[in-house]
Amino acid sequence: MFKIRFSAVLPFLIAAMPAVAQKSGSFTVKGTLVDSLTREAEPYATIKIEKKGNAGGKPLKMMVTDEKGNFRQSVSGTGEMRMTVSMVGRKNIVREFIVKPGQKVVDMDTIYAVSAENELGQVVIRGQKPLVKADIDKITYNISDDPDAKSNTVLEMLRKVPMVTVDGEDNIKVNGNSSFKVYVNGKPNSMMSDNPTEVLKSLPANSVKHIEVITNPGPKYDAEGVGGIINIVTVGGGLEGYTLTLRADADNRGAGTGFFGTVKSGNLTVSAQYSYKHDTNSDNYYGGSRKTVGNISPTSSDQDYSGGSGGFGNRHYGNMEASYDIDTLRLISASFGLWGNNGRNNGYGRMSATSPADGSLLYDYIHSNRGGNSYFSVNGGIDYQRLFRMKDRMFTLSYRISSRPNSSDSYSVYDEVTAVEGWQDFVGRMKDQHNDNSQHSTEHTVQADYTTPIGKIHTLETGVKYIMRDNSSENDRYQRQAAGGAEYEYDPDHSSHYSHRNDILSAYAGYGLKMKKISGRLGLRYEHTFQDVEYRLGRGLDFSKNFDDIIPSLSIGYKITDTQNMRIGYNMRIYRPGIWYLNPYLDDSNPTYINQGNPDLDTEKTHSVNMNYSNFTQKINFNIMLSYSFTDNSIESVTELVSDMSLADKGLQNPTGKDVIYSTYRNIGKSDNVNVSGYVNWNVTPDTRIYANLYGRYSHLEDGTGLSNSGWYVSAYGGAQQSLPHDWRMSMNIYSSSPWISLQGKGSGYCSYTLNVSKSMMKKRLTVSAYASNFLKKYNRSENTLADLNFTSESWSKYVQQRFGVSVNWRFGELKASVRKASRTIVNDDTKDGGSGNG
Repeated sequence: MFKIRFSAVLPFLIAAMPAVAQKSGSFTVKGTLVDSLTREAEPYATIKIEKKGNAGGKPLKMMVTDEKGNFRQSVSGTGEMRMTVSMVGRKNIVREFIVKPGQKVVDMDTIYAVSAENELGQVVIRGQKPLVKADIDKITYNISDDPDAKSNTVLEMLRKVPMVTVDGEDNIKVNGNSSFKVYVNGKPNSMMSDNPTEVLKSLPANSVKHIEVITNPGPKYDAEGVGGIINIVTVGGGLEGYTLTLRADADNRGAGTGFFGTVKSGNLTVSAQYSYKHDTNSDNYYGGSRKTVGNISPTSSDQDYSGGSGGFGNRHYGNMEASYDIDTLRLISASFGLWGNNGRNNGYGRMSATSPADGSLLYDYIHSNRGGNSYFSVNGGIDYQRLFRMKDRMFTLSYRISSRPNSSDSYSVYDEVTAVEGWQDFVGRMKDQHNDNSQHSTEHTVQADYTTPIGKIHTLETGVKYIMRDNSSENDRYQRQAAGGAEYEYDPDHSSHYSHRNDILSAYAGYGLKMKKISGRLGLRYEHTFQDVEYRLGRGLDFSKNFDDIIPSLSIGYKITDTQNMRIGYNMRIYRPGIWYLNPYLDDSNPTYINQGNPDLDTEKTHSVNMNYSNFTQKINFNIMLSYSFTDNSIESVTELVSDMSLADKGLQNPTGKDVIYSTYRNIGKSDNVNVSGYVNWNVTPDTRIYANLYGRYSHLEDGTGLSNSGWYVSAYGGAQQSLPHDWRMSMNIYSSSPWISLQGKGSGYCSYTLNVSKSMMKKRLTVSAYASNFLKKYNRSENTLADLNFTSESWSKYVQQRFGVSVNWRFGELKASVRKASRTIVNDDTKDGGSGNG
């Protein structure tokens, strides 16, 4: 009922916003700017309104004429005013006027622009930036120009970015694909790629300048990631000074704090940011069932399970950057970053198995678990950039090091275990366990890039890169031999220690063309991968795996008008399987659900063609993209119901002959996808903005063995923002998505809504924001289905979706110093990591 009432009221709320926003003591200035001789419109001229005698101080309003030379803007104030119109190649136009109290409109009528006649000097254009900008290979969303950035996290702001979707469970997709790469300021963060959702939750949006979505990566980028690349560019800009922003927030699930600062002294510039967040995650529930279909035997069982979980976590994110200008042509920049998460969790549940033939109980038990985890990533790098007297010629040399120590410690306990005759041996494998796991990864990367123009319209770029990556893992299991026993005994047969060496050598060459209205890029990249895995303890077998990949790319852009662009492109992207997919270790910690990697996997290759049209004006921003992609050897998780006797040759000890779920990975997937994404932003008035981000995908999936699935997935995110008198702002956002599909099943649809209200004070240096999301319903319930020829599985989860919170941002100093960054730097986005979905 809420949905019907809300949708009915929404148009009236939006229509009423401009009227509510009419400020007391304000007037509207309007007019038209044309050429004095031709009488043609003068678009995109900069107009400044200020108090007379302001002497270069802060203007009351800045605006830009539209395509027809018209301007119309609301301005606060009365008294003597001055309007200055500036254009490239034209004389500045100055008009003085008086606004009386109560006057609502100042009509400048037609203003005539006159040629500067060689008087043109340096002109600085100041105007309203569009929120979205399109280039030949990327879309840019200006986060810093969006008022919602004062109170939201980067994850929440991603919902507004074209070609990016964030569903109700905070899963991120780029152009409809969960395979993408994320990095900050052109530099990768290992944890950012492995855990993008968690990291972006801890990153405040007011520390970000803009977000780039690179859908046609050129040859200089690593070939990994089907969906593309998200580049998060942090705040900075200007020449001298300092700034410091302090932030604090609290909601019904936790609290956080952080800061961002920049300072410059001489040729040295340094910036730093830090963010901390404490979250509680309680009152989560789950359940489901598995039913046998087809051939039913005495070894088959149907299962029903349910349970709950809770816990808490502490997230830390920090980053520091510095740059030193040796001279006008040489620059050294360095960076250091960290991301960390530690927490505790606990859970409980009940499992019951019945006979598919008559429904009689076969076995039943209660289980509980508790544990803690710690994930950290520390990285640093240094870049040397050398410019030349020839414009756009550049050489960069980069080095990067990163380290990721991770650990987890968990206990699983089984209680009230009962079983009928013939099933005691099966449930006897369910012993209390203590798992102590630790992983560590160290990575060194060196890279050199060179780019140079050839003539006036050609550009050549080339580079080489080498990554040396050492991973180690120690997974130790301890078991109680009898239920309720006091001691855990070390189990070397179910423990695993191994090292994983992963080196990647790559080289690329690219060609660029830029004429009056046409631009294009053509590139080729070669990558060779060396992988070696050595087991020091456990049942895994040592293995080596090498990959050779050649990756082409092509993009062409056509500038229809100053505001309209058309782009077409082709690219090939790859998934290189990581250790999670390749590791042959048989994990039977849950005797009813056994999983194993596959060392015989090959690189997955996806081909994509796309077409993009964009039209960005001062009034309306519009972008639409249509793409088609296909994959013939995608890595798919294959889940089957099998007798555990068939797993004896794979390493399973003491099989009982009962049916279990077995999951592994194979290069069997074939997929065809048609994607349509659209973005629109409408500036109804200078104080009112309405926007929408739409996405649709039709997929056909099959594995070549009889399994197939196809269908549509549609999502939409939209809302409205309103500026109110006395520096108040409010926004309203709605998100909805249809159920998603996979090769063996489908998931749930989702709907959410959020309200934000903010107030700026102290000349906008202090901002207080309040927000509420999904406040009419405490829980959200999601459902998933999975099917094979021999079983069907249904699962559900219920978790708290209500959020209420406040945030405070206080800024002092002037944001005029920024850390210069090398135009080319190291970006490692070369592996497909298991389990994360977004890696």
